[in-house]
Amino acid sequence: MATVLITGANRGIGLELAKQYAAAGHEVIATARNVDAADELAATGAKLLPLNVADDASRDAFVAAIGDQPIDVFINNAGIGGAEGDDPEGWLNTLMVNTVAPSMLAQALKANVASSEQKKLIAMSSTLGSIAMNDSGGMMRYRSSKAALNAAWQSLAIDMRDDGITVATLHPGWVQTDMGGPNASITTPESASGLIQVIDALTFDETGAFKDYTGKALPW
Repeated sequence: MATVLITGANRGIGLELAKQYAAAGHEVIATARNVDAADELAATGAKLLPLNVADDASRDAFVAAIGDQPIDVFINNAGIGGAEGDDPEGWLNTLMVNTVAPSMLAQALKANVASSEQKKLIAMSSTLGSIAMNDSGGMMRYRSSKAALNAAWQSLAIDMRDDGITVATLHPGWVQTDMGGPNASITTPESASGLIQVIDALTFDETGAFKDYTGKALPW
């Protein structure tokens, strides 16, 4: 049985990941900004911890609550879509939530991951963060935040080699969530099932990988 930590697990892909990992018998630690309103998440049997990734005090309290518990699989799922606009504060907030916070949490809990058996550190990214695949433009805030996440986590993969930690960024597909919309191509159970299979199959030789939920390698 593995210990799996999932941020942003109160809805969408995060919630479905918590459901499937818990159903498979793993110990799940899941976060939500308001744990009192996360009834569906609580029903999975996961241990709930409050976390607002954009708030320094909340992140510090979360790290303190984890303590020295080993974490086999740490999935940084919390994120926002980042609506377009002219205000720089909105763009900076998108970068904070989607790029800076996951990278800071990964570093803060490095010892927890390193002390586990699986030693896997995962971030939910997107093909929209791929510069090579951008042939339509638009969505500058979201694209730049995910491209920056990919760059930061490539550095983490290199920096954490000596700790034996496998680092990867994964694209969950175009999923029928609040963010993806009802016309998306796959359901949340399909995405989560694929992601879990990819995570299970990841080896240390693949650290730094950028893949989709089917295991296909993606261009940067």
